[in-house]
Amino acid sequence: MRWASHCTAAATKALAVSVVASGAAYSYLSGVLPDVEEIMGAKFVMEDGEIRRWATVRQNLSDAAGGAPKSIRHWIEMTRAWAPDVVVTDFEPLSAIYARVARAPLIAVDNINMLDRCRHDAEILAGHRDDYAIARAVTRSMVPNAVRYIVTTFFRPPLAKNQTTLVQPILRNAIVAAEPVEGEHLVVYSSGEENAMAALRASGVPCRVYGMRGGPAEGTTDGNLEFKPRSNDGFVEDLRTARGVVAGGGFSLMSEAVYLGKPMLAMPLFGQFEQTLNARYLEREGYGVAATELTEEVLDRFLGGLDDHRDQLAGYEQDGNGATLRTIEERIEVAADSRPADLRRARRRSRTPPVGRQREQANEDGVS
Repeated sequence: MRWASHCTAAATKALAVSVVASGAAYSYLSGVLPDVEEIMGAKFVMEDGEIRRWATVRQNLSDAAGGAPKSIRHWIEMTRAWAPDVVVTDFEPLSAIYARVARAPLIAVDNINMLDRCRHDAEILAGHRDDYAIARAVTRSMVPNAVRYIVTTFFRPPLAKNQTTLVQPILRNAIVAAEPVEGEHLVVYSSGEENAMAALRASGVPCRVYGMRGGPAEGTTDGNLEFKPRSNDGFVEDLRTARGVVAGGGFSLMSEAVYLGKPMLAMPLFGQFEQTLNARYLEREGYGVAATELTEEVLDRFLGGLDDHRDQLAGYEQDGNGATLRTIEERIEVAADSRPADLRRARRRSRTPPVGRQREQANEDGVS
């Protein structure tokens, strides 16, 4: 079997995997995988820690005008060479075009499809209904017509669409191998806003701070704040031994904190509803606190609830990546072996809501 992917994946049974990526993903994957193709991808325009919506739209339209035709031609050339049985994407729209050109079934594996594939109640959406509607519409348009949507998540709301499977997050091998212990320090991932740094200083809690703009070449200390240089190994070690985590609303770090049993204070980027959604569910599960900014009051509330958060996290169970990767491989094999008529039926069914016991069962065991 041959399949094309926009993301890393573990494969067995002599599967041939072709990988394409853009931006930072390409920079990383090209260093750890033997053969990665580069394509044009979307970019976010940031200012003062916030996503600038219209600047982001203008930037991506400008990039698309110059690069999209070339990228699409490159994809079409690859379809002729690869002839994949299945296309797997982690929320990359050219993959959907590629799957259509190659006449191959498309499988989407990501967290952001949580916006469209699940139902979210009024408490989760409060104050952000317009942002949710826009984000959901964009999400729906990015990878349409997949035969299966596999949504990575540490929480399980009811399903809104058929052909949707909820699975646990995919973690770095270093995180899976880490043995968590409870230390005294907080791991902080921050761009270094002065108000946030002031709140951390006032707490008196040892803080190991990553993510500062530019980042120090070597570690520096300012009172209880230790500013750390960029280091994957160093970050994993600090996370493994942390008392808690203070960071934005990114799903990857949030998932790592949940897996290691580390309470998290999550502060989503303004204008990125996916992060708001994940942070609010994090708080609902009792795994941490969601906030719009880091203040002394917010930090005090988070620190005061650490014991309760740890108690809730103790009930979270995930045995590494095994179950999730098996599910992905099973869905790939089913799609590759399906008849064209079955695939057309699966695409149509993916646009309809589950009903009755089917919805309840999907929410219970993560499969549909």
